[in-house]
Amino acid sequence: MSRLALGFWSFAVLLGMIFLRAPIGLAMLLCGFGGWYYAMNGNPGPLLGKLKSETYTTFSSYSLTVIPMFLLMGQFAMVSGLSKALFKAAEAFLGHLRGGVAMAAVGACAGFGAICGSSLATAATMGKVALPELRRYGYAGGFSSATLAAGGTLGILIPPSVILIIYAQLAEQNIAKLFLAAFIPGILAALGYMIVISVYVRLYPDAAGTRPAVPMAERIKALGETWPVLLIFGLVVGGIYAGWFSPTEGAAIGAAGTGIVALISGNLGWANFRDSLIGTAKTTAMIYFIILGASFFNGFLALSGVPQFLAEFVTSKGLSPWLVLAIILGFYLVFGCVMDSLSMILLTVPIFFPIISVMDFGMSPEHLAIWFGILVLIVVEVGLITPPVGMNLFIIGAMDRETPMTDTYKAVLFFVGSDILRVILLVLFPIITIGPLMLLP
Repeated sequence: MSRLALGFWSFAVLLGMIFLRAPIGLAMLLCGFGGWYYAMNGNPGPLLGKLKSETYTTFSSYSLTVIPMFLLMGQFAMVSGLSKALFKAAEAFLGHLRGGVAMAAVGACAGFGAICGSSLATAATMGKVALPELRRYGYAGGFSSATLAAGGTLGILIPPSVILIIYAQLAEQNIAKLFLAAFIPGILAALGYMIVISVYVRLYPDAAGTRPAVPMAERIKALGETWPVLLIFGLVVGGIYAGWFSPTEGAAIGAAGTGIVALISGNLGWANFRDSLIGTAKTTAMIYFIILGASFFNGFLALSGVPQFLAEFVTSKGLSPWLVLAIILGFYLVFGCVMDSLSMILLTVPIFFPIISVMDFGMSPEHLAIWFGILVLIVVEVGLITPPVGMNLFIIGAMDRETPMTDTYKAVLFFVGSDILRVILLVLFPIITIGPLMLLP
């Protein structure tokens, strides 16, 4: 069997292992091992040499140290009480509107995502804070769960984002520029979700109750309690853009800042501090193991020539770049229903990015890479709320066991529709994504 055929068959084996519930990192590692072994005609020497060198080069990368720092920042943010302050502030300004408490939950998710960087953590944390309030004011269970699941996706879109950091490594792009490019799409996502809520409560008036307006003095007081979020976000993201420090240094400063806020608030006792460190270590280990498995599998694919073959095949057919992009984004939407976002990024970007990079979209290679990365991030994000395996849906469902999952599925389709419309908008108008980059010196 040729190496090219072996590369294509490895996808079938990998998908089979995933559907059999094998951990994605282990599945990619085994497929990479097996592929290298057969490609080298059963000679274990090159494989053992790669095992030694690939493991060291992967985990000694300075750029990857940003991941545990941002994860620790998110852990401290979860115990600091900032999620409650954000929700109360958003609720004070929006709660009296029709569907306002749900809009406040989305706004709080956006704010929390700015200091967390994890969709699952954002959904879980805001679910604990907002679900009781939504129940209190008579919001339907399925609508409430869908709102919080969708709002949680803002955690990986609004900078800082762990997924964007991984993409930056794979596509060899500047992390700070990717963060900047994601900012406007992230704001559009939050606004789009709020519009969905406004439309939904008019189509289904019984899905949302009402609450009285809050006096202006209380609104200002609630807003004032969110200053740590604004300070940390401004310091971390602003400092990175201003060139005061690197993304890794910014992540360390953000982790220290959220830790200090949590300590001052009285929520960071020894037990919570220990749990935060253990939680960060576990998540980091999981991500790093998936990265190692993807590194071996993608190295085997490069050896087999699959990415090069696909790039040459697509260009030889003379297909429109926009058609190719639409097919790729459609692939992400479909497979995002059954795979998690990190695995999708690690598995597919080394295959799809070479195809996109040789096509003419009328922009520079750097802008093309960043624009494509933001589009991929959004469609992967949709997978987190797409039935049947949307991870955010299961997280919120575990918190609200009284609500049938089918009710959540029906309501979340409105938010999925908003995401698809946003993808179309960003495809048609790339300037929305890359425009801020043009302001950089």
